[in-house]
Amino acid sequence: MSVEFTACTYQYRRGVVVLDRLDLVFPPGRTVLLGPNGAGKSTLLALAASALAPESGSVSYGGLNPAFRVQRKEYRRRVGWMPQEIDAMPGMTAREQVAYAGWLKGMSRSHAWEAAVGALDAVSLTDKADSQSSALSGGQRRRLGVAQTLVHGAELILMDEPTAGLDPAQRRVFRGIVGRLSGHAHVIVSTHQTEDLSDLYENVVVLEDGHVRFNGTVNEFTARADKDAAPSQTAESAYEETLRSGGLR
Repeated sequence: MSVEFTACTYQYRRGVVVLDRLDLVFPPGRTVLLGPNGAGKSTLLALAASALAPESGSVSYGGLNPAFRVQRKEYRRRVGWMPQEIDAMPGMTAREQVAYAGWLKGMSRSHAWEAAVGALDAVSLTDKADSQSSALSGGQRRRLGVAQTLVHGAELILMDEPTAGLDPAQRRVFRGIVGRLSGHAHVIVSTHQTEDLSDLYENVVVLEDGHVRFNGTVNEFTARADKDAAPSQTAESAYEETLRSGGLR
């Protein structure tokens, strides 16, 4: 079970069409969403999170459509979203900010407060639990964003460029988080990075100019690579070939 887009259209106020009657069913499991800047990846995830609403068409997860108010609360309880920009909440510690995110998702205050401890531990921020979130470094704040996404035990986790600004050690922490989510939640991660693709993910979706260029397994994706590509460059070569050839075939 994963998120589904049906004839989904979205455009910005200035008339720029980002998605035009998009049909896409994300596969279950761990999926990486690849695509160049301006491809529509962030818009797609924001629609999946119900932070944006399509102008036409629908988005659904598990039979729930957030366009219907009666279904929206349950939809958002099941879906966790980490946007690109993680803002520090004024006057809140890291633990308070994570607990607040859980409370917004429908958790009781006490449950959210306790769950925040485990979420911070999962991203190696336990030692910063009582620090003001505004005092965290950029990389720490991104990990705080991951903790906010994890705190309420979502079934579907959406992360938009979660490793941006992270150093190699912090990226290793993130890889561990994704690995531990296996079997507990469906995960969709938007990124520009193709390294570790085979180790972290089961599926690949490539988006370009608001159109799906590829949707399949990692093995199917890497099979597109140039036969002369070095093993360490297989995923990058497959990505370049997908964009060069225009995608699905």
